[in-house]
Amino acid sequence: MQTIRIEKTTSPNEKPGKENPLTFGTIFTDHMFEVDYEKGKGWYDPRIVPYHKLDLEPSAMVFHYGQEMFEGLKAYKTEDGRILLFRPDKNIERANRSNRRLCIPDIPEDLFLEALKQLVLVDQDWIPMKPGTSLYIRPFVIATDPFLGVRPSHTYKFMIILSPVGAYYASGLNPVKIWIEDEFVRAVKGGIGEAKTGGNYVASLASQVKAHEEGYSQVLWLDGVFRKYIEEVGAMNIFFQINGTVITPQLNGSILPGVTRDSVIALCKEWNVPVEERIISVDEVVEAARTGALEECFGTGTAAVISPVGELRYEEDRMSIGNGKIGDLTQKLYDTITGIQLGKVAGPRGWSMTVN
Repeated sequence: MQTIRIEKTTSPNEKPGKENPLTFGTIFTDHMFEVDYEKGKGWYDPRIVPYHKLDLEPSAMVFHYGQEMFEGLKAYKTEDGRILLFRPDKNIERANRSNRRLCIPDIPEDLFLEALKQLVLVDQDWIPMKPGTSLYIRPFVIATDPFLGVRPSHTYKFMIILSPVGAYYASGLNPVKIWIEDEFVRAVKGGIGEAKTGGNYVASLASQVKAHEEGYSQVLWLDGVFRKYIEEVGAMNIFFQINGTVITPQLNGSILPGVTRDSVIALCKEWNVPVEERIISVDEVVEAARTGALEECFGTGTAAVISPVGELRYEEDRMSIGNGKIGDLTQKLYDTITGIQLGKVAGPRGWSMTVN
């Protein structure tokens, strides 16, 4: 593996005060990781350098054809001072799966992991310690060829930036309200819905604006063909507990395979909680809510971890869940996963990685 060159800043920024609440994704640390790619040469010159603006040609292909990938994971500091990453191997695996779908060259797994660890170590003093906070890690790749033609780029830049964050939703662990979209669609099987790329998120913005105007935090998408089967929320995978069974839409090529989603399924199986990955229609959810069979609903994702859902709206149906309070299973999953992330709970083998 190539040695990562480290150049530390001579003018560090002031870190956020302990008394100030952290708004998600607005503050960035002193350093970033960069490595370049050239066709025929591969990835070269890996380096950690001071956080800086990018110098790109206006004709860089990422601006015109959207060839880019991003990931998201977090670093945590334990009470005894250890730094932990939660299942980074799964994020690296998913990143390269997205890269292949987007015709971006694979990033060597050992380089990816070493870059994560070394960058977090360099900026470890930025890891917040207040409850509900963490250091968000954003790896991403952009196509950099100065070329106005539709083809895969011949050059790329892979970068990692860091951001100390608080809760993704302003409501924290209080249940959020979710709008079920019945007009627009986000993705279809055979498209890029299962890739972690900006195109999937810009496709969601019109619906998200509409949902926010109606007082809802996020949009829950239906499938793009029949417009009746539940897929995922804009920033989360979705789970329902109906008559004691936990149900989440099966991966079908248009749903992002979430790392937290996978973790929840594994924990439910370990706890002997019935869990199903299957097709579930919006009509089934509406009927379960009507009869009282819908006991809990929650979203899962790196940013929010576990987010309880207190209300779903579909057309004119407003479905209240759990009297607007977090459910027992949702709370247990949140406590367990965050406990593992903070080193307070012993999780399954390989879920926590110490950075040293």
